[in-house]
Amino acid sequence: ARLGIVGLGRIGQAIADRAAAFGMSIAYTTRNRRDDSPYAYHPSAEALAREVDFLMVITPGGAGTRGLIDAKVLAALGPKGYLINVARGSVVDQPALVHAVTTGVIAGAALDVFADEPNVPDELRAADNVVLTPHMASGTWETRGAMADLAFANLQAHFAGKPLLTPVP
Repeated sequence: ARLGIVGLGRIGQAIADRAAAFGMSIAYTTRNRRDDSPYAYHPSAEALAREVDFLMVITPGGAGTRGLIDAKVLAALGPKGYLINVARGSVVDQPALVHAVTTGVIAGAALDVFADEPNVPDELRAADNVVLTPHMASGTWETRGAMADLAFANLQAHFAGKPLLTPVP
């Protein structure tokens, strides 16, 4: 099987290494090609989607990635391809995804994030070819420990009269 990773950062690299250990062929796309990566690089998500069976989205959200996985990328993935999104809901054009999974443009999807959480479109909830999880991909002991450490560090900064490490505007 061929796995394409959109966003080969720390998490994407860890997933790629694990998938490769199971014999999967790995390719990726990122804003900037990684010279230290042994995996095949593609210049865009659409080009990557044409070459893989599973397209895994692990890129940050924000204006630069909003709608990155659109109808063209899903069409390139094709009727035997699967989309896996553990990034941010905004990265995938959700109406295009609903159309793709309900009309056979792609074979299916596994989604941990959604455009308007906690609201999930009824079409996705009803689809037999879609697996949904409640935004829990980060639910590891390590991640939760790091979150607790950060919260504690913010409390220490606040009570010491120092700037917060992660202020909320």
